Amino acid sequence: MPMILRPAHFRPSAMIVALIVAWAMVATAAAAAQFQLLMFERDGCSYCRQWNEEIGPAYPKTAEGRAAPLQRLDINAPLPQGVTLTARPPVFTPTFVLLSGGTEVGRIEGYAGDEFFWVFLERLLHDAGWSLSKPTDETSSVPGRSKP
Repeated sequence: MPMILRPAHFRPSAMIVALIVAWAMVATAAAAAQFQLLMFERDGCSYCRQWNEEIGPAYPKTAEGRAAPLQRLDINAPLPQGVTLTARPPVFTPTFVLLSGGTEVGRIEGYAGDEFFWVFLERLLHDAGWSLSKPTDETSSVPGRSKP
């Protein structure tokens, strides 16, 4: 005999918990998708290689990296669908383009070292409306770097 589910068999508290969990998952996905960092690079670029050595491994572990996940693109490849640049196409490598909702909100052209990169990226994110919540130990989200 097939079991017919009736509303009386569901506990309201379980349904509420399920709705809260579903809402939290949607909210987390929406927040994660707000920003993205495109890295335009080319084979043989020494500055790209330097960024990869100095920043690459740490980037996804930082608050900035979680707020703006990195997507690498060859500078000569077509733009991904849904991406809109508001300035000229990238010319220099690496060029980092910060997207908000798929539209460019800022960029860093070139790579002048790790300190400059983090300062410029934090400024771009801040200008786009993101803020790093203050860690309790007053350190940066960047491994090995303390805030002044």
